[in-house]
Amino acid sequence: MASIGQIVEQTPGSEVLKRARQRAVLVPDCMVEAKRIANTVIAGWHGRRKRGIGENFWQFRPYADGESFSRIDWRRSARDDHMYIRDREWEAAHTVWLWADMSPSMMYKSTLASVSKESRALVLMLALAEILARSGERIGCPGIMEPVSARNAAERLATAIMHAPITEGLPDTRMIRGSSDIVLIGDFLDDADRVMERITPLARRGLRGHVVEVADPAEETFPYTGRTEFTDPETGEKLTSGRAETLREDYQQAYLARRDSMSDQLRRMGWSFTHNRTDRLASEALVAVHMHLSGMPPAVNRSAG
Repeated sequence: MASIGQIVEQTPGSEVLKRARQRAVLVPDCMVEAKRIANTVIAGWHGRRKRGIGENFWQFRPYADGESFSRIDWRRSARDDHMYIRDREWEAAHTVWLWADMSPSMMYKSTLASVSKESRALVLMLALAEILARSGERIGCPGIMEPVSARNAAERLATAIMHAPITEGLPDTRMIRGSSDIVLIGDFLDDADRVMERITPLARRGLRGHVVEVADPAEETFPYTGRTEFTDPETGEKLTSGRAETLREDYQQAYLARRDSMSDQLRRMGWSFTHNRTDRLASEALVAVHMHLSGMPPAVNRSAG
């Protein structure tokens, strides 16, 4: 049968530079797509902004009985028969750490998907950086970029990623101090308990976490039939099945059990979990994660489609 998907072969150390260059070529296109998606999602949305102490104007709102007359904006109130309060924007910048898995398994793209898992993860990370930067948040990436508060934080993150060394596994988070949010984006195909061994200490340190699982549709539906050779992109180990379709039911049960176990454990410790398939819109996951960051969990997570 025709190949369902493809993945770049695991590269030896002498070819790491080639992989880095391939990623560097991918990042600019991902940045363009991230900005497009961010503009769509953020249109008309205040996001994490709220009323509080600050210098920037946020909104006018009707005066309520008991409020100080000194807060009334008389120029705005003179336009009609109502009195209005001039609210300023809360300016306590928060730090959000963003991380996307760049390991070999993320390079997979089946014929059922429009983009690779790596491309989707990069787009989600850069789009989040764009939206959060516009909201005045401090954006950082463990091991790649120290937190910055700037309108061009997404571009700076993209540049840092292009020049970052190739690494695998969850990031080193020892540099993270204080109360922060961390968003981890990847396929998380390892055993759920192994993943949680790395994540649980972060929650114990007081980090608010948000995990985004990126999946190719072929990884869920297992559309393989006939004689098929499967290769582990991380270890290079191979498995050949004479009739791949006979594995489908057991595979799907194990695949979903891993996801359910991880998502249940994450939610029990107060972290959010969002699933996004590469044949669905990136904006679905972006909206869900941004609402979790804003303290407004979405009523329905439609990105699981």
